[in-house]
Amino acid sequence: MTARRTSLLLVAGVLLLSLNLRPAAVSVGPVLGEVRDAFGMSGATAGLLTSLPVLAFALFGALAPTAARVVGVHRVTLLALLVVGGGLLGRSATDSETLFLVLSLLALAGMAMANVLLPSLVKLHFPDRIGAMTAAYTTALAVGLTASLALTVPVAEAAGSWRTGLGVWAVLALLAALPWLGLVAHDRRPPDGPAGRAVRYLDVARTPLGIAMAVFFGLQSLQAYAVFGWFAQLWRDSGWSPTAAGLLVALIAGVSIPLSLWLPRLLASRDNPLGVLLAVIACYPIGYGGMLVAPYSLAPLWAVLVGTAACTFPLILTLVGLRARTAEGTATLSAFTQSAGYLLAALGPFAIGVVHDATGGWDWPVALLLVLSLPLGLLAAYVAKPHAIEDQLDRRTPERVAS
Repeated sequence: MTARRTSLLLVAGVLLLSLNLRPAAVSVGPVLGEVRDAFGMSGATAGLLTSLPVLAFALFGALAPTAARVVGVHRVTLLALLVVGGGLLGRSATDSETLFLVLSLLALAGMAMANVLLPSLVKLHFPDRIGAMTAAYTTALAVGLTASLALTVPVAEAAGSWRTGLGVWAVLALLAALPWLGLVAHDRRPPDGPAGRAVRYLDVARTPLGIAMAVFFGLQSLQAYAVFGWFAQLWRDSGWSPTAAGLLVALIAGVSIPLSLWLPRLLASRDNPLGVLLAVIACYPIGYGGMLVAPYSLAPLWAVLVGTAACTFPLILTLVGLRARTAEGTATLSAFTQSAGYLLAALGPFAIGVVHDATGGWDWPVALLLVLSLPLGLLAAYVAKPHAIEDQLDRRTPERVAS
């Protein structure tokens, strides 16, 4: 295989992979009512179903670096996509509630592992274009997210079945696997760190940078889960129609598409990216403050601001690639950042629901989100500094060598 063909396959593989990193998680939401009716699903079971993405990100994402070292990063990526496709296809056909949950978890497991490995693949193959490639794949991820939110119901209605609305995303996953069939033949495990040192999950968990990245990722993901889980209802309660409220949430997701194409490249080009981070993060308190003052009349403006702030997500993925020196370091930092971060993020929708029930309104939940957005600025000041996870590992464990 020529170098040019390999490069084209890699770009196609990364972009198609990115399109599949959200449909397994969010496509159920738009047809959850129909799924519950079909299985006679209880509220508790539906709650479990909606919690599976966070559990999968936390558990299976943590296993991804080890799997890549043992099996090969390209092989694991291919297997992850096949698992996503198989899980999505299987759950759309089963008549068993238990099997629906199991197959959903299977699809989410593949998605979670691929999600963690993607920054490592970019670091391995595009070390001098981290900003550009992160911009490309986070834009593709945003397109996949928005499409799965916007198209699942129309596809289901056109086909006359929610099963088709969910199953169609399996086709996209299996299509995305095709470029990786041509890449596994020359698979290699990510090289170890400097001087033969391996970068292990628990080692990263003991470093200040690893902890800061995980908390940063967790707090920004908490915002996203709370927004996508509750803001449609918030805007319905403030006077918008169900359709319009859904479109406002889609606007939040849609704003990230053009910004994800630009912001990671801008961040990667700066010697000090703190200004970029703070400008984006500041849109959270501004947007939430506006919602407290005028939740109905200026809702589209607040949706644009919150959507802009949500672009903290592609920025921290860019930082994952910039805060490690090797592909293996990137994979392990990505694994810890995301798996630990998603556990923190799981508290978001739950806390907002509890506060809403306790207060009977939306002012206090929105105020809580505003307060929780403020530490992002302090964390940004630390993670923006030009240091690498391997440097902190070297200082902590200079005698450690790869086993």
